[in-house]
Amino acid sequence: MSELLDLTVKTLSDKLAKDIVTVDMRAVSPYTDAFVIATAANVRQANALADYVQDAAEKQGYEVKSREGTSGSTWVLLDLGEVVVHIFTEETRKQYRLEELWADQPQQRYES
Repeated sequence: MSELLDLTVKTLSDKLAKDIVTVDMRAVSPYTDAFVIATAANVRQANALADYVQDAAEKQGYEVKSREGTSGSTWVLLDLGEVVVHIFTEETRKQYRLEELWADQPQQRYES
């Protein structure tokens, strides 16, 4: 794993994100190496988790290329370049099923 991917997973885990999964996108994506998918308990936590990841990445010198999702969003996306972070509420994660969409790519699940 890259340092940025490690940092992202650790930050999400430390801040109590649930069901963290990484998807290796190197074989299919020209713009990112990995997706990180995590579940937040509610909209407020989703935004707080995104803030924590953004702050941790910037403190280590990584650029946040973009952030999608407003303060009321049930899906917050952080584009960190080599890592794209998807933070969902549980219902929204079930609806979009990103792990299933990319099931043919290597995935790793982390205990929370």
